[in-house]
Amino acid sequence: MAEKKPKMRHYPDAQQDSIAARRIVRTPQTLSPSYRLAFVDADFLLRDELRSVRLQLELLKPELLFQEYNIEHTIVVFGSARIPPREQAQRHYQEILKRHQSKPGDEELQQQVIIAQKMLTKTAYYEEAVRLGRLIADNCMKCSAAACYVMTGGGPGIMEAANRGASEGGAKTIGLNIVLPHEQRPNPYITPELCLQFHYFAMRKMHFLIRAKALVAFPGGFGTMDELFEALTLIQTGKITPIPVILFGREFWKRAVNFDFLVEEGVISPEDLNLFSYVETAEQAWEIISNYMRSLNPAQNGQASQPTAPDAEVPHESQGI
Repeated sequence: MAEKKPKMRHYPDAQQDSIAARRIVRTPQTLSPSYRLAFVDADFLLRDELRSVRLQLELLKPELLFQEYNIEHTIVVFGSARIPPREQAQRHYQEILKRHQSKPGDEELQQQVIIAQKMLTKTAYYEEAVRLGRLIADNCMKCSAAACYVMTGGGPGIMEAANRGASEGGAKTIGLNIVLPHEQRPNPYITPELCLQFHYFAMRKMHFLIRAKALVAFPGGFGTMDELFEALTLIQTGKITPIPVILFGREFWKRAVNFDFLVEEGVISPEDLNLFSYVETAEQAWEIISNYMRSLNPAQNGQASQPTAPDAEVPHESQGI
């Protein structure tokens, strides 16, 4: 992390005053909520009227953190939180199968067996996500001046796999968690100081894209679709600089989204199909990413591990992000 320069101040800073404020004499006046410093008053900050301030804080806190750690380039990996490692899926399948064998006429259990079997097959995507994370770490961490970091939503499944591969490759990894009604915890492969939690989906998705040099979408549900289509929309409308969007698993994505039908119906243009690519392996995904990296700086031809930033006159930030 970059060293912070000492600041010359004539007045106490907010941290000093927040400490001093705790040493107050306890009286009816000082114990009143109205007497709290506004910036340490949680009840005040959580009011509906402060939503705009909270949005700004969720934009600013990660931004300052990434600047402090000199994180300028990321490879963002999306995908289902429900696709586990093979061993876990195998255990679940055997448990469901055993329960169904004891109640062969139970249609609900029969459906659970089918889903568990499909999920067992999908563990191949978990393994590919681990390999992709490792490939990114092996190739990108070699150039400290323009290192690329794996960034995910920070949860289990495909997100865990990508963080895991990068972490096992010796690289720092980033996770952007979000508060959900059900329990969610960060996966253990995120670098602790680069693990963030969000309240607003909008701010989280913005940080996914601000530094992204490629997006890789593995099979997933509503959350993956939401993140994928927001990125495609921003690229299609010119709100962000075009970057590689990689769909992992042609068969899944062809069935999940009928892009050709959208063209036939005239709601997207034929050239919009060029906004993304299909791949089946981590190596294919990395080839697309590394080719894009080289295209950003032809002078470094052959050095895929050294990505550079787009033209400074058209950064992501100036195009709607």
